[in-house]
Amino acid sequence: MLTFLIWCLLFIVCWPLALLALILWPVIWLISLPLRLLGITFEAVFALLRAVLLLPARLLGYRDADERRRP
Repeated sequence: MLTFLIWCLLFIVCWPLALLALILWPVIWLISLPLRLLGITFEAVFALLRAVLLLPARLLGYRDADERRRP
């Protein structure tokens, strides 16, 4: 909703720029999709590396502060 209101304000102030933004928005969204997938992939890889590196400590009985609070 906020994005729409900002676009309406832009349309009132400078309608050619608002129309250009309206046309280019799907193109920018399509270009950003591979970058989002790449970000998700790197996040998963780093989570896997963290789990593998902390596995020996977990096997020896180390518990995170979050796990200690759980009943």
